Amino acid sequence: MATDVLAEMGPVFLGSRLKRLAERLQASAGRIIADAGLPVQPTHMPLLAALDRGPMTVGELADTVGSSQPGVTRGIAQLVALGLVSSARGADLRRRTVSLTPAGQDVMATAKRLIWPRVGQAVDAMLAGLSGALLDQIAGVEAALADRPLEARVAGFDPAGLRIVDFRDDLAPHFHDINADWIGDMFRLEQTDRDVLEQPRARIVDPGGAILFVEAPGLGVIGTCALQKTGPAQFELTKMGVRASARGMKAGEFLLAAMIARAQAMGAETLYLLTNRKCAPAIHLYEKLGFRHDAEIMATYGARYERCDVAMRYVG
Repeated sequence: MATDVLAEMGPVFLGSRLKRLAERLQASAGRIIADAGLPVQPTHMPLLAALDRGPMTVGELADTVGSSQPGVTRGIAQLVALGLVSSARGADLRRRTVSLTPAGQDVMATAKRLIWPRVGQAVDAMLAGLSGALLDQIAGVEAALADRPLEARVAGFDPAGLRIVDFRDDLAPHFHDINADWIGDMFRLEQTDRDVLEQPRARIVDPGGAILFVEAPGLGVIGTCALQKTGPAQFELTKMGVRASARGMKAGEFLLAAMIARAQAMGAETLYLLTNRKCAPAIHLYEKLGFRHDAEIMATYGARYERCDVAMRYVG
């Protein structure tokens, strides 16, 4: 294992170590922002957050976010190019006033609704078990991020209170019933369906796969999804369903994002799924989160289900 010079040098390299930690956090934040479909970078978010409070001059912005004025000017120019910020001269022609455009306000609304609450919860959970001196705490944060990056942690939190839960034997009936309901409504249960739904631990979990559930406050388990290992570093995303009573809560998207993160954490090199074109809303969701139609997957795995006429591979 390589020597960590910054950690060995202790307080002497505290600034460099904090910079490294910030870079790791910002890299994760960038992926989280991109996953939410926003066109900005983490460095833009403090500027947008400040402008969300009202128009400011560049100097006021620099003071508010604690950055240099040239750095703020560069960031504002980038946001103007993205159409998220407008810049206009005020009564004093030497001063420019910067404000959010309607598109910028939409970005802020999405960030406050989908990103900030989840990131805050993920970081709080990561820090909850840390104690001791500052350098020990930094080491704890670094170890936690190395074990599981922030974007994977964010998948477990949701501002609406949705929560991801791992498989337990007492949850097996939910896995069976949720999937049996939607498959039975649209198709017919095939033997391969029954084998998995009736023996989820033996067929999914024990061979190296995973089953996740999504819970909602006051409703309990409202959805589930499985990750079935089908080869070295190969996984099929399967048996994903959400109760009809929970439609509209975006539980499916929340669950799918968590399962993709879990597959990546498990070292999946090939992540694929098999479905039917009748499942149009689900196919749209798969496409939204990075799956693409794939003829090779169809040729290799499509015969597993009689109803399969769509095969997709995760490309990110």
